[in-house]
Amino acid sequence: FYREMGDVFAVPLKPHNRWGGFKVLRERWIAHLESTRRRAVLLIDEAQEMRPAVLSELRLLASARFDSQPLLCVILAGDARLIDKLRREELLPLGSRIRTRLGLEHASRDELAACITHLLGIAGNASLMTAQLRQTLCDHAAGNYRVLATMAAELLAVAAQRDLPKLDEKLYLEVFSPPDSTAPRRKAAAR
Repeated sequence: FYREMGDVFAVPLKPHNRWGGFKVLRERWIAHLESTRRRAVLLIDEAQEMRPAVLSELRLLASARFDSQPLLCVILAGDARLIDKLRREELLPLGSRIRTRLGLEHASRDELAACITHLLGIAGNASLMTAQLRQTLCDHAAGNYRVLATMAAELLAVAAQRDLPKLDEKLYLEVFSPPDSTAPRRKAAAR
């Protein structure tokens, strides 16, 4: 992140003088914010994988003047390990600065069904999938919106290749069923 910011603001960042580079980068960043009157948002997915030192530096980069001047809005997205990580002693200063926490649990079947119905509606074809297929997708998504969307996208890609007007459970079984492995056993049993 620092290297990218350094490139954007033409600040040479050298490992032997991190503080000097940080100061110049912060000055240019503040000047940029004052000239544009906009705040940047940094979205970090899988934040639980970040090293504590990097998270601590994000805290320093995100505000100035003892936290009275916000410079950057940081959104940390991750699983339950992120919550545990933020409870570590070296990250308590960062954890105490988090304004809003939104912990998502596994989505219920009804929540997933509402999501897929909404997505189909805003895509312009609410009747693209049969009700049975939507139910099957919700049953196999394990309460995860990403899994639901990924399975639906895979089905849509296959349906587009085959020029199918409607997606149904038959397509689901063709795409997601394991290959038939019973045929070799029958041949072996016949011997």
